[in-house]
Amino acid sequence: MATFSFNSQAFGLDISDFSLKIAMLEKDKNDLKLASFGRANIVSGIIEKGEIKNEERLSEIIKNTLGQIKGKKIRIKYVIASLPEEKSFLDRVRLPLMGQKEIKTAIRFEIENYIPFPLEKVYFDFDKIQQNYENYQEVLIAAIPKDISESYLRVLKKAGLQPLALEPECLSISRALIKKNEIISPVLIIDLGKTRTTFIFFSENNIKFTSTIPFSSGQLTSAISEKIKVSLEEAEKIKCEEGIIGKKEISEILIPLLNNFAKKTQGLLEYYNFHQNKNSHSTMSLEKILLCGRGANLKGLEDFLSVFFKTKVILGNPWINILKTPLKQTPEISFKESLGYASALGLALRGIDKN
Repeated sequence: MATFSFNSQAFGLDISDFSLKIAMLEKDKNDLKLASFGRANIVSGIIEKGEIKNEERLSEIIKNTLGQIKGKKIRIKYVIASLPEEKSFLDRVRLPLMGQKEIKTAIRFEIENYIPFPLEKVYFDFDKIQQNYENYQEVLIAAIPKDISESYLRVLKKAGLQPLALEPECLSISRALIKKNEIISPVLIIDLGKTRTTFIFFSENNIKFTSTIPFSSGQLTSAISEKIKVSLEEAEKIKCEEGIIGKKEISEILIPLLNNFAKKTQGLLEYYNFHQNKNSHSTMSLEKILLCGRGANLKGLEDFLSVFFKTKVILGNPWINILKTPLKQTPEISFKESLGYASALGLALRGIDKN
């Protein structure tokens, strides 16, 4: 598993339980532009909580989606694909100052303290965090169970693709939403998806901590469906139209669920702050919260969370490292739609940036 390095251009493929998204970038002189993109739904039962249950069906969906891609036809076979966040493990390891070869040996002895699997049952990779400490260094490690990784690799190969790298979604999302080469104050990224929510704490120039909870935009849709006795399709439409600032009947359904979500998020923030104060020289407070994922488009969500956390909450910009500022969308994909493409665009950025 080449989690951190590769040598050829590739397109990005983001796979989740109920959808897949494809994005490919190309260079236009000194700029980047979206060359190809597409998405497809995945029916229930093909992937469950990140675990592929039907490899043949999934490979067919990938092939069909590539055949119906928007923009330029994708002729290359090289792909950078996502790994399910709930099956991945990402953490920082503090090591004495040493060279790259020594780091790999040291990590083999340390990694089992950070992952809930025996070393022989996982693939792992690492990347040195570029910070200057006097007596130690930090290394970012990523690990995935071999059976999960190999299942995704088989699917990609059955689809006629050549995977160059697999990486946890938190890496691709951060690459899409955080301005490249900038040293930033602590930021919390919240990826609100259809089946789960992922939290990514990012500070200075790297990920500090990640977590995933089962709260999802799909639960909000289900709650509306159950309460007012409409189909899930109609409930989704109502949710998008009303949000928490529309009809009182709908806001009264959604706000209690969002309050519980905010309280769980607050617990993670408290854990993160304690962890940072204990293990880091930095005591900077959270600067802002960035929202992404299709669930981030819920009307009123930014203001609701801003009031709850007393912190700036805004929609992330998946184009920040692609389009010239202040552009936030392309003619092909609206800004709202692109929030669901954050991971795919982050993978595509890696696919075109060999450095």
